[in-house]
This record gives sequence, structure tokens and C-alpha cells, in this order.
Amino acid sequence: MPNMPKNKNPMPTQDPKIRKNNFLEVAMGYTEKLALDEAERCLNCKNMPCVEGCPVNVHIPAFIAKVREGKFEEAYKIISESSSLPAVCGRVCPQESQCEAKCVRGIKTEPVAIGRLERFVADYHNDNSKEAPKKVKSNTHKVAIVGSGPSGLTCAGDLAKRGYEVTVFEALHLAGGVLMYGIPEFRLPKSIVQKEIDSLKEMGVDFKVNTVIGKTLSIDELFEEYGFEAVFIGSGAGLPRFMNIPGENLKCVYSANEFLTRVNLMKAYKEDSATPVIKASRVAVVGGGNVAIDAARCALRLGAKEVYIVYRRGEEELPARKEEIEHAKEEGVVFKLLTNPTCIMGDENGFVKSIKCVEMELGEPDASGRRKPVEKPDSEFTIDVDCVIMSIGTSPNPLIKSTTEGLEISKHGGIVTNEEGLTSREGIYAGGDAVTGAATVILAMGAGKKAAAAIDEYIKNK
Repeated sequence: MPNMPKNKNPMPTQDPKIRKNNFLEVAMGYTEKLALDEAERCLNCKNMPCVEGCPVNVHIPAFIAKVREGKFEEAYKIISESSSLPAVCGRVCPQESQCEAKCVRGIKTEPVAIGRLERFVADYHNDNSKEAPKKVKSNTHKVAIVGSGPSGLTCAGDLAKRGYEVTVFEALHLAGGVLMYGIPEFRLPKSIVQKEIDSLKEMGVDFKVNTVIGKTLSIDELFEEYGFEAVFIGSGAGLPRFMNIPGENLKCVYSANEFLTRVNLMKAYKEDSATPVIKASRVAVVGGGNVAIDAARCALRLGAKEVYIVYRRGEEELPARKEEIEHAKEEGVVFKLLTNPTCIMGDENGFVKSIKCVEMELGEPDASGRRKPVEKPDSEFTIDVDCVIMSIGTSPNPLIKSTTEGLEISKHGGIVTNEEGLTSREGIYAGGDAVTGAATVILAMGAGKKAAAAIDEYIKNK
């Protein structure tokens, strides 16, 4: 008989007053008791709408059934049949808008905490399993993966399981892509990402870091000189956007991409960091997505006394996860909503001293269906800050598309593919943010998974 409490079991977390001063993980994970109790809330629906809501189609009722029985390792095996990064997905995927949004329990009550259960199972496996991933016998076919973010890692893992000799090329000095440089330690510990990468290495995946495809090597060279039979491009969307307002070239104006890379990848919060970041006292983060919230919470942990989220729409329209918004508020981040910057002011030395803004109100819906923000007349005001972080989105880096002939590119700068990830050139596949622009980890993984299956069919038929 299912457990019928209306609300999911809360996630244990660090106290806000303590956690805003450290980079340790905020969410502490379910205990075994909480996991067993939460698993009892699952109705084990026959039509499994939650699976439909998962971009990689994890068999959710089946793994939760194993949790209910206390067979956590069997639950992990079920998840890993579909997902290459369960410990990552359990932490950063927006389950509330995907699998949990489809949960039948969510019609009248709170849905089952699918993401929290996935994290529990993955953490249990990582803490207790001593069994190394099995290396499949090589089929002698070679595939190159460009980028080691979630789409690239997923594609690499799925191909390695099929016996392919896979090489992943990463531009930075450390594999992991956005999982390493973009998402803060307090949301996704880097040791977890590294463990997932190490598992792929044990499966035979080769990682080549400090290799910029389009500069160090071209896509054509991967085919012609290195003998790869297919290439998957999962290079992400690392090109930051700016508002093109006066003052964006002042000192202490960062893109969120640079700021988070310095903090997460280069450990700028440590005193001996080789790539420091100026520790400001008053910070404005422009934008309302998960990246903006991450940047604001990092600024707090670096010692800022006042941190503002400046966003031109209202709270209902904030694109960030509700859980992350709640955590930010608990830690003291101030939300300046229906507010739009018009100018960044500097002092005589070229450093930021304030940001001019105007108040906004929501008008008629735009092409996407969201109500368009409209400036209120005579509403200009100033916020005193000494750092501004721009987090209004990113675009795919143009390097690969500018050095690879025959790739069709969309008007938004992404690589054009069919549903299976095939580009306009034979043997070249792409997926994740390089195609869609900035999106979620799990959607990128789904694209990597589809492309792996398509590459397998392509090489077999070839």
C-alpha cells in the first residue's frame, strides 16, 4: 500500500547562516530512512508518465520499487541503463518541470521526490560499490567526441558500452565541461563529476585535454589524419552575451561564464588561487536563470555583504529552479524584480561604482508567450555596487562552425541537426547546447544518447 502523505520528504540542508560562508554542498541528501519512506509514496503507475517526462527515459517506477525493497544497488543498475550521470542528474536536473511534473501524485499533492531518490541511489552506489565498470571488447571502430560536458560524456559512455574506441577532446585542462566550470561546488561537488569521468576511463574512453578543436585540430583532421569514422560535437554554449549598455567595459564587470569559471574551475575562493577574482562588497547580478542564481550565491560566499539579482520580469517569470531561488533568499540574496539596467557607472579609476536601472511592468505576451516587460516612465534609480555580473545567456562558440565547411548553422548560432543529431555533413553529429543554446544538463544528455544510437547505426550500415 503506497504511503499517502501529501508532501514529499524535505531535503536536509546546511543552515543558511552557516552555508553562505562555505562552498560545501548545501543539500545533504536523504538518509536511508527518508529514502525508504519517500519510495513508499510512488504509486507504480502502469502507464508511467514520469518516464515520458525524463529526457533519457530512466525507468523511474522500476528503480523506485527497488528502493522500496531496500535493494539500492539494483536500483542503481536500473538508472544506469539509461543515464550515464545519475549522481549529477539527481542534483542539478530540473525534475520539477520534467519527470516530477508528470507524476500522478502531483495532481492533488506534491509529486514523488524522484530527483532526491535518484541522488540517494547514486550516492549509495558511489559510497559502497567496489566493482569497476566493465570494459567492452573493442569493435575496432573509432569515434571522436568534441567537448566533455554532459552531452559529450553521455555519448562517449553509450558508445563505449557498444565497444567503440572513443576519444574525447576537451579544450580546458580538466574534463567535465559545464559540470566542472559552471555549476558551483555547493550544488555539485567536483569529486562526483570526477568519479563519473573516471568510470568512463575505466570503460576505455580516452580523454585528450588542452585540445581546442577548430584551433589545435580541425574536424576534418580528425577524419583524415586520425581515422575517426564519426564525430560528435558537444562543445556547449560558452560565448557570453552582454546588454551593450554603457559601462560594460569597466573593471569588475564580469560575464557569469568568466566569474563562475574562475570560482569553480580555478578555485578563486582560495587564498592561493592562480586565477583570482576581485572580492567585491556589493554585487549586482543581471539575469534570473540558474546561472545568475549560482553567480549571486558564489559572490556571497566570496564575502559580499550585499548581493542583488536584477531581473526585468517578476518572480513568476524567473526561469531559475524554485529550490535554488528559495536557497538564495534564505542566504540573503535580494531580488530586484521588474528592474532593468540602463548604464553601469564607474569611478575615476575605471572601477564600477553603481548601476542605473529603470522599473519595468509586464505588458502583452511576446512571441514566446511570456508577457513582455515595458519600461515605466520616469522610474530611473541607482544601486550602489562595486561589481556587476552579466548573466543574460550564452551562445555556441563560433570556432568550430567557422573552421568546418558544410555545417549548417541556425540564425541563433547553433549547429542544425535532425532529430537523431545528424548535421548537414555525413558522419558529423552534434547535440546539447552547441545545437540548442544554453539549456539543461539532462536535455544535453538526452541529445548525446540519441546521437550515440544514431552513430552506432551509421557505422554499422557504412
